[in-house]
Amino acid sequence: MVDANLVEVAALVGDTARATMLAALMGGQSLTGTELAFMARVSRPTASEHLRKLVDARLLAVTRKRRFAYYRIASPLVAQMLESLKALAAIEVPPRHRPHSAADDAVRFARTCYDHVAGTVGVAIADALSAGGHVVLSDDGGELTDSGARLLARFGAVLAPKASQRRIYCRPCLDWSERRYHIAGHVGAEICRCCLERGWLARMRDTRALQLTPAGRRGLVETFGVEIGEDMRPPAVRRA
Repeated sequence: MVDANLVEVAALVGDTARATMLAALMGGQSLTGTELAFMARVSRPTASEHLRKLVDARLLAVTRKRRFAYYRIASPLVAQMLESLKALAAIEVPPRHRPHSAADDAVRFARTCYDHVAGTVGVAIADALSAGGHVVLSDDGGELTDSGARLLARFGAVLAPKASQRRIYCRPCLDWSERRYHIAGHVGAEICRCCLERGWLARMRDTRALQLTPAGRRGLVETFGVEIGEDMRPPAVRRA
């Protein structure tokens, strides 16, 4: 049974159109079938069939509002699986040649990984919190220290998860572009939420990429001790 389920999930994720839809939803937002059809470059009926299979397999969840259906990643566990596959492909599989683009740079610089910050910016935040003794990240898991809890509480993070929420509290997530850890779980989601609400990061349309605003550059230095140059070079991390 386990082997059969593994084959089914692998087949679903392995299709190009479905993989494109899943990758688009890793931005953390809900999208309509029409939007996903456009991104996957398939017809609306074909997209509907793909989405039905993904919902039936519980890889996606759907919410219906009036005449629209909005699709989202079904759970953090599904998001973790997809990001792990992306990291594995980036590290272990020989890369295919593709033209360099500004869009690729933007995704590598800052993006949403389901509901937390990834890319150069996400890894820089994780490095700064680790260097300051605020989080402990290792292959075995992640832990928010007392000093980290105080720092993030001042930042506006709600560190007590809802009683109905079932997810890992703080965990390392291997960043496929930086090949180092950024912070995932409830703690990572709260950091992302606060950065978006403060206007430090802004979502970019039709992509997972996030734009780092001037207020964000200042805020990262003042709060986390992270300096990120205007030229998008790897940031210099200072102890917070």
